[in-house]
Amino acid sequence: MSEALAMDQAWGLTHMFSAMVGRGAPEAMSMGHQASTLLRGSVLPRHHCRTIAVAGGKGGVGKSTVAVNLGMALSMAGRDVILLDADLGMANVDVLLGLTPSRHIGHLLDGNCTLEDLLLTAAHGLRVIPAGSGARRLAQLDNGEHAAIIRAFDELAQPPQYLLVDTAAGLSDNVSMLAAAADDVVLVVCDEPASLTDAYALTKVLSRDFGVRRFRMVANMTQNEGEARQLHRKLSRVSDRFLDVVIDFAGWIPHDERLRQAIRRQSAVVDVWPSSRSALAFKKLASVVDTWAEPERAGRDRIAFFGGRATPATGC
Repeated sequence: MSEALAMDQAWGLTHMFSAMVGRGAPEAMSMGHQASTLLRGSVLPRHHCRTIAVAGGKGGVGKSTVAVNLGMALSMAGRDVILLDADLGMANVDVLLGLTPSRHIGHLLDGNCTLEDLLLTAAHGLRVIPAGSGARRLAQLDNGEHAAIIRAFDELAQPPQYLLVDTAAGLSDNVSMLAAAADDVVLVVCDEPASLTDAYALTKVLSRDFGVRRFRMVANMTQNEGEARQLHRKLSRVSDRFLDVVIDFAGWIPHDERLRQAIRRQSAVVDVWPSSRSALAFKKLASVVDTWAEPERAGRDRIAFFGGRATPATGC
């Protein structure tokens, strides 16, 4: 893709996303005892958007379910959250939330709609930017088009408190560039050898080619915390040996029939069964996320949402 075309697309996306300017982040509101417990430990309100990429390498680990419920839990706690479905060409966030988009990111790239036409609002004010399902072109975007999408967010005068990016499975440029652009990469891992192998492969690519040095792991569909921490130890053991990275344990989500039922109902479990085991785990995860220290934004060596200026590192 020519430089001129990339600049045109970046300008078009920036203009469309600028429709969000003027939307202030709502103050944290009282949502009862559970929300008060959730927010306890947040010392100061966030002044910058924290961008979190939810990734996993392998498909079927529950990555989108984690992204949806984490986003909803933060929204229920009064946070201003946008969930970007970045599984371009195989999108399912709208399905998980029972939404019916008429447009997707492809229409933005083509300049056929505005951001106001694209944004969807789910329960509790969670806002969703849908990708496109079955759109071959979106699954084949080049690096310039990925960069144009990333750069568009940089122009927001008042970004949300959280931007969650639900990435695709695999190790495509779509996954690596969008994950590397985030402040944090959350690896969703389940108790399967392929899940650990693919999570390690994604960690290797992001650290080697994009300079990502810190990751956070969520163990999904585990029986108990002991099993979850054992998965973390397995992944950390091999990454400590071969990679110059840190993988923090962020939390775990249990097996829960209520979660399966919520998926079938096209709803977030934190919304329809807020006292279920999985919902309580997602709320705990949200409380942990909400206390993460502000990320270091200076001196980055990769493209980044909201303030990154350099290009990705070149790996060998």
